Amino acid sequence: MAHSFDRSAEDLGNVIHLEHLNLSVADQLVATQFYISALGLTRDPYMMTGVDNMWVNAGATQFHLPTRGAQRLRGSVVLVVPGRQALLDRLQRQEAALAHTSFAFEAHTDHVEVYCPWGNRLRCYEPDNARFGAIQLGIAQLELDIPPGTAEGITRFYREVFATHASPCTGTNGQPAARVQVGAAQWLVFGETAAELPAYDGHHIQIYVADFSGPHRRLQELGLVSEESNQHQYRFLDISDPHTRAPLFRLEHEVRSMTHPLYARALVNRNPMQNTGNYVPGRDAFVP
Repeated sequence: MAHSFDRSAEDLGNVIHLEHLNLSVADQLVATQFYISALGLTRDPYMMTGVDNMWVNAGATQFHLPTRGAQRLRGSVVLVVPGRQALLDRLQRQEAALAHTSFAFEAHTDHVEVYCPWGNRLRCYEPDNARFGAIQLGIAQLELDIPPGTAEGITRFYREVFATHASPCTGTNGQPAARVQVGAAQWLVFGETAAELPAYDGHHIQIYVADFSGPHRRLQELGLVSEESNQHQYRFLDISDPHTRAPLFRLEHEVRSMTHPLYARALVNRNPMQNTGNYVPGRDAFVP
């Protein structure tokens, strides 16, 4: 008897990859101590190698960290990092160096909660096929705090403007939320909160889409395109309800086509377990 498969379970929406989160930092040395030494990620050896910007590789995703004043994500980053105890050891080793900052961490049953030197919250999990698919290292989810009454409109925005999978759900605080697929096992989760939200400070995300012109056309109709970057890229700032045109949430999206020269660029990732005391030849690169 032939197997019966749910082929729809393999479908991706139009957004095929969340590649990077851009957060400005105030100090490249402090950023190095946190992202490289504490988290165990890898500075890109080929791009942005000066002191005014740093690209940090995390699997197939990146953090972009230009130096122009610290930015805060209104929410948290879900980061897959293998080796829980090794992560805790690295974080502990950096405590003294980062003592003058907002750096902090706490181990929980299934994750390690970490605050960067400028207060950005990351939740670091071990790889888990059931939860994070094939992601062994990288940004799996961004959880964003949104005003009350906006989750339904945000769900419509991604469904109708970007033709990607988006559905209503319940946030961790029991309030309405919107869950948007932005890659294989990658999600944006917009959760309503009654707490006062800080003003938007310009941080942004970057996504790749398969249908590049369709969302652009619909964004133009809504008056939302904020930058015509080049042939392969455009940007928008505001998420609006496509039915009422009411602005719901501001988060700049850098939207790239799959013909963009950087699409699917191979990223260098090191094995943070290597050091001079326990060096193993041939194990310099991260291997999932």
